[in-house]
Amino acid sequence: MTDRVILAYSGGLDTTVAIEWMKQETGAEVVAVSIDVGQGGEDMESIRQRALDAGAVESVIVDARDEFAEEYCLPAIKANALYMKQYPLVSALSRPLIVKHMAQAAKDHGGTHVAHGCTGKGNDQVRFEVGFSNTAPDLKIIAPARDYAWTRDKAIAFAEKNDIPIEQSKSSPFSIDQNLWGRAIETGYLEDLWNAPTKDVYAYTEDPTLNFNSPDEVIISFEDGKPVAIDGKPVTMLEAVEEMNRRAGAQGIGRLDMVEDRLVGIKSREIYEAPGAIALMTAHTAMEDVTVERELARYKRGVEAKWSELVYDGLWFSPLKRALDTFIEESQKGVSGDIRMVMHAGNCNVNGRRSNSSLYDFNLATYDEGDTFDQTLARGFVELHGLSSKMAAKRDFNL
Repeated sequence: MTDRVILAYSGGLDTTVAIEWMKQETGAEVVAVSIDVGQGGEDMESIRQRALDAGAVESVIVDARDEFAEEYCLPAIKANALYMKQYPLVSALSRPLIVKHMAQAAKDHGGTHVAHGCTGKGNDQVRFEVGFSNTAPDLKIIAPARDYAWTRDKAIAFAEKNDIPIEQSKSSPFSIDQNLWGRAIETGYLEDLWNAPTKDVYAYTEDPTLNFNSPDEVIISFEDGKPVAIDGKPVTMLEAVEEMNRRAGAQGIGRLDMVEDRLVGIKSREIYEAPGAIALMTAHTAMEDVTVERELARYKRGVEAKWSELVYDGLWFSPLKRALDTFIEESQKGVSGDIRMVMHAGNCNVNGRRSNSSLYDFNLATYDEGDTFDQTLARGFVELHGLSSKMAAKRDFNL
């Protein structure tokens, strides 16, 4: 029986070239599986046809946009997930979803192997292969771009030699990954850290320095940490991200140029666009500031950093990640209400908050008439709060 390789097919250079390469090297049939996670502007039917033109025996498209929004983007919002306090996990969030559907495709199409187009320098090889080891450990893995040290020039040359349809060329060498949650751009002249990104790098956002758009004021409503309405109109999770991608993107919000610590130990220059993600997490954080108790909020910030690292590191299915999910979900009870913010020139600034579960008490906070805070209690509180450090200072500094 002929082996069948289930290929995670993006339609890009590496996975398109991989189809013909695996046929030649292994004699296996290749089934290309493309997961629609909201790749803005990409025609999924043309991607399906490209895989067939490149030699796949079957090409499957899975519409997972709602699933991606509800089960992956929403947890990221609740976790305020930013790797290195900056990166909103654009690519990392989609990988476990792709793994899930790849494993299912292997069952449906008699797959004996799974394959990806990741290199040995990146994070995605880990995300895919650890994911498969956690969900479908019997499947064998092929990673041609990594295991045979393809360079982009070699891949392009192989495609030209074998008449494989590709979009990349030596003059346009960017590597781009995009989905509902954002867009990641790397390689080419961006690998020189001194080179500034040119305008052709961006697609999801307008240039925030041009200031040709009027400010956009938006009200985002939350129920237990989930965005449920925009400007009073109920939205699904998918609609919330799409709407904020459009509106925040028009204001130039969500551009990021960073040097990132990759899991394999090297630093990499990455350009990201994530307008909806940044806008929604800005609003969500503001909602938590109003509704989450102080000690819980302090502890959650550490959990958020660890959750982001686990997802970035490809450990979506790990016991610790699942345990932190439970903690985060519990923390979202009562994170409900409305956040008003103004988006303009690359910034989103919160200027209004209201919630029926708010922990803000006007009468305790006010310095004006109606103040109910008993200030006479403060002297003793300060004395006791600083007592241990006071005693240590006496000992250590002979006070």
